[in-house]
Amino acid sequence: MKKKIRIVLTGGHAGTTALATIEELLRRTDKFEWEIYWIGPDKALEGSRIPSLESKVFPKLGVFFHPIIAGRLQRNFTIWTIPSLMKVPIAFFHAVYHIFKIKPKVILSFGGYASLPIVIIGFLYRIPIVVHEQTAAAGLANRMSALFAKKIALARRSSLDFFPNIKTVVVGNPVLSQVLEVSPKKNISSPPVLFVTGGSRGSSRINKTLDKILESILEVFVVIHLTGENDFEYFSERKKHLAPNINSRYEVRDFVDPMQIDNIYRMSDIIIGRSGANTISEINIVGRPAVLIPISWVQHNEQLKNAKILEKSGLALIIEEKDMNPDKLFKKILFCLKSWKDMANKGDADISNLDKKASEKLVDIVLEILKK
Repeated sequence: MKKKIRIVLTGGHAGTTALATIEELLRRTDKFEWEIYWIGPDKALEGSRIPSLESKVFPKLGVFFHPIIAGRLQRNFTIWTIPSLMKVPIAFFHAVYHIFKIKPKVILSFGGYASLPIVIIGFLYRIPIVVHEQTAAAGLANRMSALFAKKIALARRSSLDFFPNIKTVVVGNPVLSQVLEVSPKKNISSPPVLFVTGGSRGSSRINKTLDKILESILEVFVVIHLTGENDFEYFSERKKHLAPNINSRYEVRDFVDPMQIDNIYRMSDIIIGRSGANTISEINIVGRPAVLIPISWVQHNEQLKNAKILEKSGLALIIEEKDMNPDKLFKKILFCLKSWKDMANKGDADISNLDKKASEKLVDIVLEILKK
């Protein structure tokens, strides 16, 4: 009879990184029967009613989802700043409740404000902690969590400066097996397909910029637009008023199940998006030319650092948020179209090879911790 192991995964917005790791855990059932729990926010954004990706997708894989009420230190004062601060002590009581109830054998944290209370309480319960840092820098929550971790797994070597070498190892950034199966494109589609995404939550800034040049883009491209739930209604209505000759070229989606994102990558020729760790890993592997617009306010400017990896390889162009306008975005898209043959499949091979094995290496670390 297989031994049942309870594992808690936690994070603020780990998304497909955690999902790829869950996939690998479910493949490793030769010795253990995994009972997987996810503890994290049930809403995509502070003050939002939009469900988090994890709350929508993880239960479909048999993962027990437990929401946590967690607050964060916000860089800009908003109407949600004080309520968010008031949630900080609540998060620790909530963490005690979850950890005491679940009694996991190990905790795997992917960072983010919601993960820190789980890590600290887990440490106090003497549960071994593994931390995975996804970015090219290091998030504040993970730098603090590192104090309590048995092992720290990094996606990029550039993060080594932020963590103690004695318990740190570079494993790469886990990528979904479906994405790994997407073949390189040798020829561009006719008409070419443009995939516009702001991630699972969408990007209002990208959406607003695209809105002003949408008709011009649709004269050239078929567009798959992942708007996020906030802007979905507006762009759905916008589609209804497009001229018949371009209306059929425009597909609007509020959300794409990560387990099906590979189908969109297969269709896509050019991608517009942010440059979070997961986005960079996936674009690098599928080899589609991209226009990247890094979020400017993230810590250590980590999204710009992520984007520069693909700019250096020749796979992507960068528009910094402060410089973005409709004209510049349109010109960058057309440049990718004109230079498609030169840019396609020019990702960073070393990072691609690292990421392809990342979920295996991360689960190996978890299994090694469990042996001790």
